[in-house]
Parts: sequence; C-alpha cells; structure tokens
Amino acid sequence: MSAAAIVAAGIGFIPGTAQAADPVKPAAQAAGAPALAPAEGVAAGFGTFTSAATGSAQLSLFLSAQMWSAHGFELTTSLNRGTPPLDTTIDWGDGTTDTVVSSGSSETRKLHVYKELGEYTIKATVVDPVLGTRDTKEVRVKTAGSEFTPYGPTRLLDTRSGTGAVKGKVKGYSSTRLKVAGNGSIPTGVTAVALNVTATNTTSGGHVSVFASGNTRPTASNINFDAGQTVPNLVIAQVGADGYVELYNGGWEPVDLIADVTGYFGQQEASGYAPQAPARVVDTRYGTGTQRGPVAGQGFFTVKVAEPGATAVALNVTVTDPQEAGHLTVHPAGQAAPTTSNVNFTAGQTVANSVIVPVSKDGEITVRNGAWAPSDVIVELVGTYSTAGACAYVPVTPHRQIDTRESWSKGPWPTRGYLWQAFSVGQEAWVMNTTVTNTRGAGFLSVAPDPNSTGNYADRTALTPERPVSSTLNWTAGKTAANLVQASAGDNGIVDFWNQGWDRADLVVDIFGYYDNW
Repeated sequence: MSAAAIVAAGIGFIPGTAQAADPVKPAAQAAGAPALAPAEGVAAGFGTFTSAATGSAQLSLFLSAQMWSAHGFELTTSLNRGTPPLDTTIDWGDGTTDTVVSSGSSETRKLHVYKELGEYTIKATVVDPVLGTRDTKEVRVKTAGSEFTPYGPTRLLDTRSGTGAVKGKVKGYSSTRLKVAGNGSIPTGVTAVALNVTATNTTSGGHVSVFASGNTRPTASNINFDAGQTVPNLVIAQVGADGYVELYNGGWEPVDLIADVTGYFGQQEASGYAPQAPARVVDTRYGTGTQRGPVAGQGFFTVKVAEPGATAVALNVTVTDPQEAGHLTVHPAGQAAPTTSNVNFTAGQTVANSVIVPVSKDGEITVRNGAWAPSDVIVELVGTYSTAGACAYVPVTPHRQIDTRESWSKGPWPTRGYLWQAFSVGQEAWVMNTTVTNTRGAGFLSVAPDPNSTGNYADRTALTPERPVSSTLNWTAGKTAANLVQASAGDNGIVDFWNQGWDRADLVVDIFGYYDNW
C-alpha cells in the first residue's frame, strides 16, 4: 500500500437507518467499476523527510523517509562510495532497531510501523571495517495519521446571528471562512474537524462544499438543497495550514450556513477509532433501547452506547414518521442540551444523518426531540472512539469517485441492483459522502462490502451478494438526499452501492479520507 492509494478495510462499518419494505426479492443486477486510480486518492499531507546530504569521499549515507500509512514509513538508505557488503544499523527512535545490508553505491528500502502517533528521530549508521570509516545520519519524522478528540457539541458558525462570521447569508457562488484551529479550546495544528453543517433559509437549489482553506475548491460536495429546505450533513473536513475551513455556497441565491463542531483530529495520540458492524441500539417503534412509542415533542431519552473508557461514538440517527417539522439534538448524557442540531425534518419525512458525538463517562448519550409533536427515532452504533482504538484518520484530497450522471463514470445505477467499486485493500474504514439525485420514486441506499474479488468479476464467476437490509439514506421522488458514510470494503477491497428503489436514480460518491491501523 502506498500513500497514493485509498485503501479499504477488512473490518469496517456501514451506517444504517430504517429498513424499507422489500415484498419481492428479484435477482439483483450489477454494474462494475474499475479499481480506484492511484492518482485520484493521494493522501493529503503525505510527504518525504530527508537527512543532510553530506559525507566523506570514502563513505556517504543519505536517508529519505516517505510517509507510507497512518503509522508507517518507508525508509530509503542511499550508500555511496562504500566497499561492499556493508551493514547499516537503523535506530527507529521508538526503542527498536533494524539492520540492512548494502552493496557499494546502492539503495535499500525498509518499512517501519510505529505503535503510537508522534514525532520520531530515525538514526542510521554505516561502518566500513576495511577503510575504518563510518557515517551517521538522522532524519526527524512525523506520522501521517490523526486521532480524534471530542469537543462540544458547540456551534462555531451561524450566519443568521453572526456567530463565527459576518452576519448575513453567504452569497451565491461564494465562500465564508470558519476558524477552527485556535477557536475556543481547539488547539492549533489540528488536521481535520468533525462538523455538522446545515444549510437553511434556502431560496433556490444548490450545494455546499467544505474544504481546507488554501486548497483548491474540490468538485466534491457535502450538502445538496432545494428552495425552502433545511438540510444538515456530517462533514469530516481537512483544516488548512492557517487553521481555517471554507464553506462554499454552490447555489445561485444566498443561503444561511450553520456549523456545529463535535471533535477534531490531530497528529498525536488521543482517541483512536474502532469500527464495527452496525448495531441498532434504539428503535422507538418497537421499544428497542428505550420506551416504546414516538418521542414526545420536546421530549428526550438517554441510552448507553459504549463502555466506560470511550470518548465518543459514531452513529447513524434516523427520524421517521414525524408529525410536524423539527430537529433532533444528540449530546452527552448528563449535560444540558446544547443549541446545536443533528437531524432536521418536516412532517412525514424519513431522514437520516451520520453523527459523531462525545459520550458521558458512563458511555451514555441523550437524544432530544426539538419538535412540538412526537417522532419515532432510530439510532445505530457504527463505531467507537477511545484511547484503546487502533485506527487513525488520514484525509485525502477530496475528489468525485462515482457520478452515474456522467459518461466517464460507472452508470447507469441498476434498479433493485448494485454498483460495485473496487478499492485497494489494507485499511479499516474510509470516509465518503453519498448523494442520490434525479430520483423517480421512493427508495433507499445500502452500502456494503462485496464478498467477490475483482478476479471473480473479470472471469464472470462473481456470485450475487446477499441484499443488505439496512440503509444509509432514504429518498422520495424528485428529491436529492445525501449522507456521510464511513464504510468497509471487506476482505476484497470492493464496496457495493445498492439501489433499493424500484425506479431509476443517480448516485454520486465523493471520497474524503480513510481510517488506518498501521
């Protein structure tokens, strides 16, 4: 695995929501997709560290350490003007050593994975016993991965009130800048941030893209909205070197934007991530995890979602059959409900949104219904952040991987079938934004790992995967819906995107990063 590839997991998670009825189970149709091109998945910030290029005429050593994974490096030792064979001893700076053998003017490469994120000094020494010479070089390196620190939930941006930016709507085809690093207790140097971003007071259709300040605005989007809608979506966005992110309004008309922070990522030990298969911890329709029946208007429930030691959880939260418009707020148990929101809905909607939220010391969260009328709520646990978590986050340059509206992409998206996308194998989970648009009827999207290999598809021996029963997002005719997904590609590095509706729709998938445990 190299820094130029997005890789997927053997063990990951697929956020789920309410199941949709499936009275008939026809044979699924499949549409294939080539493997992700390496150039499309370059990890943001992956770089090379080098030693001084000095040495004697008899013996000279040069070190080049290339970031290889969240915790790992590939070290190239270049030996010039030596007498073969020579041993080079490598001290990795973490209490471990290796020895490589070089033959004269040559290069050797060695992989090393650090158990903990941080900065290390790699020291290499070569000795020529024949000439009685030696050379020692050092190179200071910093691991690429970032771990999570819960924060809030706290509102950082609200253009309606002037919080975090100038008061007033963001004009069409323009951006507002939001300070993240150094804002409140968020430290400088953070690499990424978890924000629940909401577009509201919309008067035309459009989209919102969130990206690192100083970077070129990507084609990838995070939120899609129509006139009159209030639409939230969870965003894991890279933070610019100046500590800011930009929120771009891709519509013709001005729009109000809200951003609530629930945590940030930094290149040091904090809370690692542990993905899991989705587990339904609450379903008020059946009394799972809490009292049976819709959550009363302005009511709430508290549920345990993690064991002590956890700092935060990743959830997919769905509201279904709400009797009037409103919102849900998810927050740590034992705290007063913040002014933030996670899911916004209108009467009769089924709406899902991914949520990353801190937990109480007992591993509990509270979900509050901000409407004045009852609503049913579904909560699925898809991952946990804790000091014991092994996975670190690596952002990539945001890019559009699938767009069935375009001829270059993988379309059309089969009805009652799936589109498979190949990724390289090696990571635990990765982060994408899925959007369904041009919908002709109601349906839902399921995202699941594929049990087949690319070889199976190439020689037409692939078996139809079992149809998933959970959903990532729900849609109705004529509407565009989006949701963040942190997904596993299974053992074979392939992910399936299931159209669980009976009518045609288009699928858009934007890639933002991955979780890596090595």
